[in-house]
Amino acid sequence: MTQWASGEIYESYVGRWSRLVATDFVSWLDQPTGLRWLDVGCGTGALTSTILRTADPASVLGVDPSTGFIEHVRQHVRDERASFEVRSAAELPDGPYDVVVAGLVLNFVPERVEALRRMREIGATVGAYVWDYAEGMQLMRNFFDAMIEVRPQDRDHDEAVRFPFCTAEGLEGLFTEAGFTTVSTREIVVPTEFTSFDDYWKPFLGGQGPAPAYLRSLAEPDQETLREAVRARLPIEADGSIRLTARAWAAQAVS
Repeated sequence: MTQWASGEIYESYVGRWSRLVATDFVSWLDQPTGLRWLDVGCGTGALTSTILRTADPASVLGVDPSTGFIEHVRQHVRDERASFEVRSAAELPDGPYDVVVAGLVLNFVPERVEALRRMREIGATVGAYVWDYAEGMQLMRNFFDAMIEVRPQDRDHDEAVRFPFCTAEGLEGLFTEAGFTTVSTREIVVPTEFTSFDDYWKPFLGGQGPAPAYLRSLAEPDQETLREAVRARLPIEADGSIRLTARAWAAQAVS
């Protein structure tokens, strides 16, 4: 089971990259200033802080089921327009909100269509984005391709297998099933650069997120085998650096 508890560990794994995606996403939503926003699954505040910085909202409420994440975001996002509550996507507050957003969270919501229906009830505009686990999120894709190579019996741990809807078509299908009639989608691609293999690998040792949790479940010799298989796949440059890209798929619709 995926555990989300430490904001610092999450930031080193994918939080820093999600902040780049959030900037592009909020710009694409193209909302007027002075609105009420709800950030569902706010995590460590990547999307909330971007809204505050670039969208000039009247207020932003961030909700997340992880007490650890809410404690982290309260310490790091200090803005009188922002507030945070421990809530799951199944316990969203009553609206209305002008904009309801969910960044990198739908795949961790068991009843995601029901959650989107609730977002449609309380929000005028609803937007979400997820990583392209099957192809474009190279940070994770290299890990799982190596896993399949050395441990094909564990294929079901691959996030592309677990979350097959994380595509443009899959997101549009979820939104449509939730009752939205016109859905727009787009890709967002950001650079993910590492100074060394250790810089790339260390976040996988934190145990948070599907890939790190899977890695932690292995015996040490199996972890080392997988580590070297991942290393062999990465485009490591002469100076030791690794330059990858991460693609997310985004969707937005009007209630």
